[in-house]
Amino acid sequence: MNEIDPNTLQSFQQQVSGLLLRHRSFLDVSSKFQETNGRINRAVTKSVTECGCMEISANSQPFTGDTPLAEMKDQVSTHLSGRLCDHCLEVVIEEMGKNLFYLTALCNHLDISLQEVIEKEAKKLATLGVFNLR
Repeated sequence: MNEIDPNTLQSFQQQVSGLLLRHRSFLDVSSKFQETNGRINRAVTKSVTECGCMEISANSQPFTGDTPLAEMKDQVSTHLSGRLCDHCLEVVIEEMGKNLFYLTALCNHLDISLQEVIEKEAKKLATLGVFNLR
């Protein structure tokens, strides 16, 4: 796994802190974070329903008790086919950026280092591996 430069994350977190003017309230930031989650989902949905560059074909996942955990990853599907076109990709990336901005703003309000959040999650994933099962 590639390491994320802590200076980049700290710099981003400081930049967010300096730019957050209109939504200083924790409640405003929390609701904007939730809104950006919905906007990501909407952008991906539009890539299917309006653009057509992506397709969703969902059905039951083939989980069986006799399949080893290490092999399950190869047997389950994302239910997605196709690739985001340049326009849809740009929209999704923009919405994810806004979401990251508000997640970072929440970190700032709660005096939490975004770097620490990522490091702890990466450590947990490395330790638990497939037993993390999210």
